[in-house]
Amino acid sequence: MKPTRTIFNLLLLLCCFFSKLSAQETLVNVYGRTTQSLNGKWEAIIDQYDQGRKNKIYLNKKPAGKTDFYEYAFDGGLELNVPSDWNSQLPELKYYEGTVWYARHFDAPKADHERLFIYFAAVSYRCKVYLNGKEIAEHEGGFTPFQVEITDLVKPSDNFLALEVNNTRTADAIPAKSFDWWNYGGITRDVMLVSTPKIFIQDYFVQLDKHRADQINAKVKVVDNQKNVALTVEIPELNIKQKLVTDQDGTASVSITGVKKIQRWSPDAPKLYQVVISTSQDRVEERIGFRNLAVKGTQIYLNDKPVFLKSISFHEEIPQRKGRAFSEADAMMLLSEAKALGCNMIRLAHYPQNEYTVRAAEKMGFLLWEETPIWQGINFENQETKKKAGKMISEMVMRDKNRCAISFWGMANETQPSAARNEFLKYLIKCTKDIDSTRLITAAFDLVRFNPDKQRFVMDDPFINEIDVVAVNKYMGWYHPWPVTPKKAIWDVASNKPLIISEFGAEALYGKTGDADIASSWSEDYQAQLYKDNLEMFKNIPNLNGISPWVLFDFRSPFRFHPTYQDGWNRKGLVSDQGFRKKAWYVIADYYRNIK
Repeated sequence: MKPTRTIFNLLLLLCCFFSKLSAQETLVNVYGRTTQSLNGKWEAIIDQYDQGRKNKIYLNKKPAGKTDFYEYAFDGGLELNVPSDWNSQLPELKYYEGTVWYARHFDAPKADHERLFIYFAAVSYRCKVYLNGKEIAEHEGGFTPFQVEITDLVKPSDNFLALEVNNTRTADAIPAKSFDWWNYGGITRDVMLVSTPKIFIQDYFVQLDKHRADQINAKVKVVDNQKNVALTVEIPELNIKQKLVTDQDGTASVSITGVKKIQRWSPDAPKLYQVVISTSQDRVEERIGFRNLAVKGTQIYLNDKPVFLKSISFHEEIPQRKGRAFSEADAMMLLSEAKALGCNMIRLAHYPQNEYTVRAAEKMGFLLWEETPIWQGINFENQETKKKAGKMISEMVMRDKNRCAISFWGMANETQPSAARNEFLKYLIKCTKDIDSTRLITAAFDLVRFNPDKQRFVMDDPFINEIDVVAVNKYMGWYHPWPVTPKKAIWDVASNKPLIISEFGAEALYGKTGDADIASSWSEDYQAQLYKDNLEMFKNIPNLNGISPWVLFDFRSPFRFHPTYQDGWNRKGLVSDQGFRKKAWYVIADYYRNIK
């Protein structure tokens, strides 16, 4: 054989090998499948100097002879809760950035007609997965799910699963080297075994047509591009039962027109319908809502009526526990406070949050803005970072595309204009629309400036022409002094598009009183007055379609150095880290209450 041919074959084999290590496209609605939880106590080894891979600790070897020994052991050592971050589980790990190894044993009895997958709802930030001593997958991105098929890799009992997890901040990561929230590391969301039939329903997208209120569109994909598979789409309450057959790509699509008596989902009436998709071998069901969402001129319309977005943001964090939110109970704690505030929308900042949060928010009637952490500091010229960003946003959209509450896909937060930035974000829009072209595309900018000649607030960023809704972060009275009084603060920003104030606010230490006109008082009084001033200014924004104060709860951040008033916390919350409502909370609650 010629050397060139040998080299070519070797490269081909290597490509195939490494492609198999990449996480596979995830199943839609994994929580509606047959699963076995792998949550609980996992054995752990802290690997600060990254020696674990070199020493192959994923083999979990035990001494066999008199002279054998190994300088590691998972048994009898540290145990960490899964799901959770490691930072909140040990004082020594509060600031830890580096590698931690997780391991556990599990049994996996399976029938001959079944396939088996390991599904990780999220691991922060990058990880390698080893099963019975072999590397089977790797993934980067701390907020999106991934899976790997293990059908032919597992034993009926005593399988050894190990994860090498690393949360080191790097310039090419997403988010990048510096960001204003805690760098939690670990297996932060559910881990489960998912069993399916040999031929299973891999994906589906069922939604109301973007423009028509009586048309439901459905697209179903069967695994491995299986053609000529008969399947059924049912919505019993609407008397819909459509029989379809997959094409050569394993997909089947239908537009069901003339559907009568659809009760459209809205914040006031968050109606969800049972949807059942089945084949002769597989059946998946869940509850899906139907609604119409569109932009007309400078207004956002929900179900053919203008809607004003009474929003709030929060991080995926339980401040009282000083750790990541990871459970259904955690989701309800965060969402209940937003409901009490009077919100009809939540901006899930600044990354895709737990699926428990997304699903519970939909049931409670919250519109949602979801985004990936393209947050300042991203190197837009790095092509590898661009590919990562595209993969992350695709994973987010794939997971949540059936959630009618999702109204906005966010492309970025506080980025600076450049040709590289523009191309990068256009690529993200394409990745998003390749999966879902029906939601509204937005991005949050912090480029609004006061023009003294025009006596107007203006913004110059041509990228706004690429998106449906323009969002602006503007901290008047906190990072920016008032150039005129709030009553005279006129805006002329993206005048031909809907505009959302996506962030505003100030820091205040709960219980601190002080002068309402002195920022350095760090007082509730200053924060409350700042909110009143901003609400007065918002009257001068003709294309305003909603506001989203920053932020619902105080949250942990290494950015915040002040020893008395911050102590490692961003204090912009309307609610303190102990769960007490500040004076500004009542200002916003009253404002929202009076919007009809």
